Amino acid sequence: MTQAPHDKPAAETPEELREQVEHTRHELGTTVEALAAKADVKTRAQEKAAEVKVQAADRAGALKEQAAHKAEEVKAQAADRAGALKEQAAHKAEEVKAKASEATARVQAKMPDQVKDTVEHAGLLWQEKAPWPVQDKAAQGARMAREHRGLLVAAAALGACVWLMRHRKN
Repeated sequence: MTQAPHDKPAAETPEELREQVEHTRHELGTTVEALAAKADVKTRAQEKAAEVKVQAADRAGALKEQAAHKAEEVKAQAADRAGALKEQAAHKAEEVKAKASEATARVQAKMPDQVKDTVEHAGLLWQEKAPWPVQDKAAQGARMAREHRGLLVAAAALGACVWLMRHRKN
């Protein structure tokens, strides 16, 4: 008979044979456990599911962080844009105010003295003839107009612009 290359000569002692048997049993047990683990589909599926669950949780956390960061960026951009728009609106309001003041001054400069005198006379006449409650309401309206002069002038200028645009088309 031929011996396998890894086998030792037959002149081994019983103690050596016992150790060899024990070693072979150990190797066989390890191999059987590995094969059993591979054959246990349920356990392998559970382990894989747990691994995927951990990966999904990690990915969800990363995505949540990214979303929060992006939200902060968008919020900052919106605040910057709102500030810029507010600044532009204030600038435009000042321009409109200035143009309205210029238009008012031009209209008053072109108004004949006779019209100015007539308006002044009508105002005095109105004060003498109008009933007290009407005068009181008119004074209140005049006071509000003085307090909100810029807004009144801007509205008048806007009205004049609309009127001019409509009459230019005709």
